[in-house]
Amino acid sequence: MKKQIYQAQCIGNVEPIEYMIPYPSMRSLIEGQNIKFSKQLIFSSLSITNYDFYNLVQKTAKWLIRMNVKPKSRVIINGDDPFLKTVLLFGVWHLGATAILPGETNLDHVKEKTKCKQQILLNKHDFDAISKLSDSFIPTYKPLLNEEAIIVFKGELGIKLSHYNLLVNVNSISKLLNLTSQSRISIQLPCDSISWIILGSIFPIYSGLIIDNLNPETTIGYEGCDYNVRYDLESILSFSKTDIGTCPENSGCLSLGSKPIHLSSFSIDNNKLRINGHSVMMGYLSESENQKSFYNKSLNIEI
Repeated sequence: MKKQIYQAQCIGNVEPIEYMIPYPSMRSLIEGQNIKFSKQLIFSSLSITNYDFYNLVQKTAKWLIRMNVKPKSRVIINGDDPFLKTVLLFGVWHLGATAILPGETNLDHVKEKTKCKQQILLNKHDFDAISKLSDSFIPTYKPLLNEEAIIVFKGELGIKLSHYNLLVNVNSISKLLNLTSQSRISIQLPCDSISWIILGSIFPIYSGLIIDNLNPETTIGYEGCDYNVRYDLESILSFSKTDIGTCPENSGCLSLGSKPIHLSSFSIDNNKLRINGHSVMMGYLSESENQKSFYNKSLNIEI
């Protein structure tokens, strides 16, 4: 099965190991951005720069240890505040753990499938406590690109995504949207889905954008925005140039309009979406579902 998944992650003759991305993990992303652009603003309403955000992530990783979250473990993250959830998400990655987003899936089912019982909610009270901690944190474990970073759920199906999956997907969508550094953006998506993880949490940091919900130059949401996220992939061939085709199994973004993102390809045949590329997931939690979906050197999804 590992071979079948790897074959699906290749596009043409280009294997994932042959395409270099700027960062070796999600934790390295914020470190790199802090070194290069420490004074650049990220969150407009809170006046938080890359430097401020990096320090908050350091403190959050330290707080997570106090909450008994361990490196290489899995932890369910909750909450509906986009800023706090972004801090928590990067704190989990900085620690070297895997984040689980249940979405709308029954929590008991999520716990059973992930073999994880631990849940973390970062609220404003906890954030105030975190802010008072020292920002000195030395990680004891640094995950590799091909290791598990997050598990998201699509109905009852748990989808495993690696650090490489997330970074290459964000890198690809950034090439298509082509927003200049310090552009102001508003992400109007609920923070419980893969679309928010990619577009609302990682993309602004990766591309040096400013999250500004009051005076944005660009908006991304489900409808009525400059770019609209769509999951109805059976209609992907008729998407407009401002529609972002979203597929959790492809780490989030699959297309802009009907054009596949960089390092991804897809086709539709007999109500099945066939996908190849570097954003193709690590696999489902269910091995039987992997057997049904990975064949003919591709990922095959019924739509």
